[in-house]
Amino acid sequence: MTRIPPASPDVYGPLFGDQAPLRQQVYANAPAIAGPYLQFMKALRDNSVLARRLVELVRLRISFHNQCRSCMAIRYADGIDDGLTEDLVCSLEKPQEADDLTPAERAALAFADKMATDHLQVDDQTFRDLAAHFTDQERMDLCFQVATFVGYGRLGSALAMTDDLPQEYADPDAVLAPWTQTPQSVV
Repeated sequence: MTRIPPASPDVYGPLFGDQAPLRQQVYANAPAIAGPYLQFMKALRDNSVLARRLVELVRLRISFHNQCRSCMAIRYADGIDDGLTEDLVCSLEKPQEADDLTPAERAALAFADKMATDHLQVDDQTFRDLAAHFTDQERMDLCFQVATFVGYGRLGSALAMTDDLPQEYADPDAVLAPWTQTPQSVV
């Protein structure tokens, strides 16, 4: 059950609409922050120079490390339009062994893994590995994406916003993965 209940419809409705998803209903408990926060998230997506497929792969891999159920349940349409498939999502289980991921995607996922699990292991070699595939602008963009997904996903996990998800997402003791769970929505 969601650890902070949704705000009342008279609070979340004006911010996000009457049909707002549960996570936005919960965020609306801090209305002065929730709107700008989601504007930031939209700006991050809209202004990224990275391939949408790459961003979605990184987001989903981090959702596994965070165990953010609401993150795992979503697929973004722009990632799908850019080539993300559920077969590709299955490659996230062992990305360094996956032959359907590009070397650039594997480098980005290795960076994301370190940032999500032990950021003190990010070192000069990590950035040399990224530099083999990404420009300075792309690496900085990737840093913003990864940092946002780590923090945002941990927030989602801590809030346990699963009330609107199928039962398979509800067990707080189960270790879930985007490569084993059925996506529930495309946004």
